[in-house]
Amino acid sequence: MKIGFDNDKYLKIQSEHIKERIAQFGDKLYLEFGGKLFDDYHASRVLPGFQPDSKLKMLLQLADMAEVVIAISAADIEKNKVRSDLGITYDMDVIRLIDEFSSVGLTVSSVVITHYAHQASVEIFKAKLEMMNIKTYFHYIIEGYPSNVSLINSDQGFGKNDYIETTKPLVVVTAPGPGSGKMATCLSQLYHENKRGIKAGYAKFETFPIWNIPLKHPVNIAYEAATADLNDVNMIDPFHLEAYGETTVNYNRDIEIFPVLSTIFEAIYGKCIYKSPTDMGVNMAGNCIIDDEVCREASKQEIIRRYYNTLDKLADNNPIENEVYKIELLMRQVNATTDDRKVTVYAKKRASECGMPSEAIELIDENGNREYITSKTSDLLGASAALLLNALKHLAGIDHSVKLIPAEMIEPIQKMKIGYLSGNNPRLHTDEVLVALAILSKTDENCKKALEQLPRLRGCQVHTTVMLSEVDTKIFKKLGIDFTSEPVRKKKKLKY
Repeated sequence: MKIGFDNDKYLKIQSEHIKERIAQFGDKLYLEFGGKLFDDYHASRVLPGFQPDSKLKMLLQLADMAEVVIAISAADIEKNKVRSDLGITYDMDVIRLIDEFSSVGLTVSSVVITHYAHQASVEIFKAKLEMMNIKTYFHYIIEGYPSNVSLINSDQGFGKNDYIETTKPLVVVTAPGPGSGKMATCLSQLYHENKRGIKAGYAKFETFPIWNIPLKHPVNIAYEAATADLNDVNMIDPFHLEAYGETTVNYNRDIEIFPVLSTIFEAIYGKCIYKSPTDMGVNMAGNCIIDDEVCREASKQEIIRRYYNTLDKLADNNPIENEVYKIELLMRQVNATTDDRKVTVYAKKRASECGMPSEAIELIDENGNREYITSKTSDLLGASAALLLNALKHLAGIDHSVKLIPAEMIEPIQKMKIGYLSGNNPRLHTDEVLVALAILSKTDENCKKALEQLPRLRGCQVHTTVMLSEVDTKIFKKLGIDFTSEPVRKKKKLKY
């Protein structure tokens, strides 16, 4: 994969910039960490070379003076919102994040549940956190937020929220995903700290949109596609333009909330130290793009993937037509079509030739040459299982005619699935194929060589002509494969 982003430079200049911002404040700094602290795969996809744990590495440099507060929206708990990249719900991701932070020596002091309205599922989640000895706080819905500044900045607004007790000079506020209420949490804390005579500051660390690249740059448009469910819109920062005569990019929610933040800072300091939402940020990512064309192309591919993801959700009867329409418009803005994702062309061509569900994977060799391997559903294997075997054989230099898993080994597994486990699909899934391959690798050199190629699948592109089963979806995600599917469900027999 071609590199378009200098990650080492990013770690250096970003950490320095955050330290400079901390030095501007006295008692305490609330640092909103936008996006994902762990596993920021969106950033690594649109900025090839960006490492998914880059933000964490910077935070570890400040570990001795920092604590973490995790925000999660009660609405997301109630509707079981899922992180699409990991396939787990937001509330489960909060627990995962607590474990992840603890494992690297960072302290999670508490969890704040925003938009709280006495939901029953929230009470269950709070009880679970308390059993883990995690302090839990509630922040409430404020009528007229964010426009009704006089109410928000009062005892009936931020004042009715729980005060989050913290002890470190740097409080990092993060969340499982966007729309969790991170900024409102920080602002609420500034209000409470001021009442207690503590001079606290606020800064924002969010990778996207990148403020110092063009508004319609594919990297920034890919961010709009990623947040289509929130209806985020990238905008020219009007406050920054007026203050400095400089065009910068921000997004609607930050621009809408800026007057609130300005008013709160005026109450604390007598004046607002920031002249624009862009001033609040500490993002240096735009200074580390070293190959603009590589990042542009990677972002176009991300938008197409997001488009397919929304189509699949729509096919699962989720009412998200507006998200589909929005991403269609974004694709037009970057002059992209689904055919620009080459694996879609190869998968659909194979399906039209054989009349069966088919798949294709894009492999890239050491010289950057792209090769496409296809598969189809057979009596023995699902298309995903067959694709894995075909790709691994190709990478290992094993002739395609070689059968890594003999039919006589597959047939007893099929008998067990149908006869003993009451299944209705005898074909092997990806997990079953990998287990069989691992067993055979003890005695078969080809199977051993094929199994050793699995790490080379990370970052590969796959397209399927039918939507994947839950099992195959999980395996592809664990292997780090970026996949898309036509919005077509496999036909299933109804059971009564």
